Amino acid sequence: MKPLRLISWNVNGIRAVQRKGSLKELFDLNADIYCLQETKINAETLTEEISTINGYNSYFSYADKKGYSGVAIYSRNAPNSIKKGFGIDIFDNEGRIIMADYGAFHLLNIYYPNGKASAERLQYKMDFYEAFLEYVETLKKEGKPIIICGDVNTAHQEIDIARPKENAKVSGFLPIERSWMDKFVKHGYIDTFRYLYPDEEIYTWWDQVTRARERNVGWRIDYFYINEEYKDRLVDALIMNELMGSDHCPIGIDILVDA
Repeated sequence: MKPLRLISWNVNGIRAVQRKGSLKELFDLNADIYCLQETKINAETLTEEISTINGYNSYFSYADKKGYSGVAIYSRNAPNSIKKGFGIDIFDNEGRIIMADYGAFHLLNIYYPNGKASAERLQYKMDFYEAFLEYVETLKKEGKPIIICGDVNTAHQEIDIARPKENAKVSGFLPIERSWMDKFVKHGYIDTFRYLYPDEEIYTWWDQVTRARERNVGWRIDYFYINEEYKDRLVDALIMNELMGSDHCPIGIDILVDA
């Protein structure tokens, strides 16, 4: 087996973090695989400066709507294949899904919907959650380890949010959303950070409008999950809240994979 470091980050606009120098800081960490969410680019706005970084292979999934959503994978070693959706147009056209088969394991980089805008978007989010779970359960039948990362847009437990009582009726901490996360975990998927650090109160997203990051009034809504059979290979889980440039911070895992 060989060690692998994966980093995930909702960049809230890849061109913005590139201009700030934060993208360079991220790649200076020399991870093996980077998974980015909310890139907010499309084929017309993707520049060589963004697509070609330090010899990494790069893969992008774009939303039909310009300047919206989008995910990307940067990988030192090229995967065997890339897939950009569940095969369901209503979800695939928002550019929230990119998946890589590395032979030894599957990697899913997902930017899950936000349900705050309306009741309709909350329902869309819950439907997306169900479509994702159905897809990953089918994928699990292949018998390969599965790594899932991204902005899940829900804080699972009270320890994952600075002000649980005040946000109990806010999408991102609603009972229906948290119950789905309970369901997901019961299907045999492990929240890597919480598995290794059960009592750590640390966050990955802060409201920029209220300057919540300065007060560390945040939410932990970005995750790495692995299927339960893979847990003995997990070496460490990271939350890199010192790296600025977005309203989220990067997260990561160190894990052992078959060579």
